[in-house]
Amino acid sequence: MASVFSKIIAGELPGRFVYRDETVAAFLTIEPVAYGHTLVVPVEEVDRWTDLDPALWAHLNEVAQHVGAAIVDRFDCPRAGYLIAGFEVPHTHIHVFPAADMSGYNLANALGMAETDPAQMDAAAAAIRAGLKARGVDPAE
Repeated sequence: MASVFSKIIAGELPGRFVYRDETVAAFLTIEPVAYGHTLVVPVEEVDRWTDLDPALWAHLNEVAQHVGAAIVDRFDCPRAGYLIAGFEVPHTHIHVFPAADMSGYNLANALGMAETDPAQMDAAAAAIRAGLKARGVDPAE
């Protein structure tokens, strides 16, 4: 059965994409610890990151690094958080989010879907795409 991320990548469910190429997609999570909280996901549905092909793992992290830099630039935060949890969806994903302290590393602190403002979510996605473009990364690759 396809994961929720596979359904988002396939366009069966809506997603606020900030980056996409043939092997990696990055989109905002629906339950962010902060606006701009992005999931960097391989297109291939692999549950554990330790099972990814090393070249795909490297590319996934390259995209996460670009997204993190765009987040720092556009959200005026001291750092971009990086977290791999993976228990909530059986599809490898890296959480990248604006971080000013350790609270973002606790996903229990995330806003619920009903608490998020769609306009702020759209603005966050647009800001990250603009930040990627400013870094010379085409978010629509």
